[in-house]
Amino acid sequence: MKLSSVVPWGRSFAEYQAMFSLSADDLQGRILGCGDGPASFNAEATRLGHEVVSCDPIYQFGTEAIRSRIDAVYPEIMTQMRERADQYLWDVMGSVERLGETRMQSMSLFLEDFDAGLGAGRYVPASLPSLPFADASFALALCSHYLFLYSEHVDCTTHLASMRELCRVAQVVRVFPVVALNGAVSPHLAAVMTALRAEGLSAELQPVAYRFQRGADQMLVVRAQGCR
Repeated sequence: MKLSSVVPWGRSFAEYQAMFSLSADDLQGRILGCGDGPASFNAEATRLGHEVVSCDPIYQFGTEAIRSRIDAVYPEIMTQMRERADQYLWDVMGSVERLGETRMQSMSLFLEDFDAGLGAGRYVPASLPSLPFADASFALALCSHYLFLYSEHVDCTTHLASMRELCRVAQVVRVFPVVALNGAVSPHLAAVMTALRAEGLSAELQPVAYRFQRGADQMLVVRAQGCR
């Protein structure tokens, strides 16, 4: 992967809580954040005493290289957000400018934490559909804004392989959102859920409180039968 192909955009611990309906009990187990990028979820969770490992291919690059890439693409992302503002709900964020401030705050927290977290094994350079973790290494795996969102770029076969891999390493898997970039439900969702159920897994859609992208108000929850 080339860093020039990456568009870093980081979300906060509070956003993860809302996107994945994370309860106090959820946060007690070992958590994998898959595709976290420059999110501050790991940094903030660690400060609160939780055990989180994040994996993303961007972690193969150094702090300053990631910082430079963030600075390079930020103006472009902000322009795109202004052009597509009607695709989002602004009740919480308030404005595109406030969104930008929030994202930069999250990414700054990530950058401050990255070197220490990398050394501690909290940031692992890896990507789906193949993860360098043992079976059932985590109580919970979270995948934010990758699977299903990029349905035009990632085919159904890769989606299913990625979900199987997440289910291999974690007892419970939550994916948000389940809509594609156009706001419509991913064309891969039904097939993936059907296949996972056929393999003896529970695959259900659950509502979440998070509201930003129009139509994105559910997460996919997959667990082995008997897991709560």
